[in-house]
Amino acid sequence: MEILKKFPCSRKSKSLYFLLTTVVRMFAQSFAGLTQTVFPLTLLKQAITMISKISEGVQISVETFYQQEYSNPLNSEFMFAYRITIENHNNFTIKLLSRQWYIFDSNGQQREVEGEGVVGLQPVIEPSKQFQYVSGCNLRTEMGRMYGHYIMENQNTKSTFKVKIPPFEMMVPFKNN
Repeated sequence: MEILKKFPCSRKSKSLYFLLTTVVRMFAQSFAGLTQTVFPLTLLKQAITMISKISEGVQISVETFYQQEYSNPLNSEFMFAYRITIENHNNFTIKLLSRQWYIFDSNGQQREVEGEGVVGLQPVIEPSKQFQYVSGCNLRTEMGRMYGHYIMENQNTKSTFKVKIPPFEMMVPFKNN
């Protein structure tokens, strides 16, 4: 099920944004599917999109941000940051072993990125706990898409399982119109 909500926030309401994201996450946890939330913020001068999906008892939430200060549109260089929150809804501790990403530019170019852990870590996440990290992706066009999966390990049984990372869009804010 997909839900789209809009929350306009002013510069003075940055704390309201965090309150709203918490409320939306709590609301979204009642759905075992894909949730999309859009928060237009004048503070960031862009729309922030949050995508969230539960797979194998692990909720993956992704927020994307266009990084104008690190982009050079004249040279077809567009930098995006993404913040991922991994929440363990299982009754056992998990360890993130590896990741695999599929990255698509709007010009048809595709890339695949894989490796151990995330941002140099292989986090261990206890039941009802979360791990959050920020990373980035460069594109050759103003729009792109990413999705992938993590390989997790059940720390009790040492068995591994795949957790899907939901597809998410990266888009230069002026392209939203």
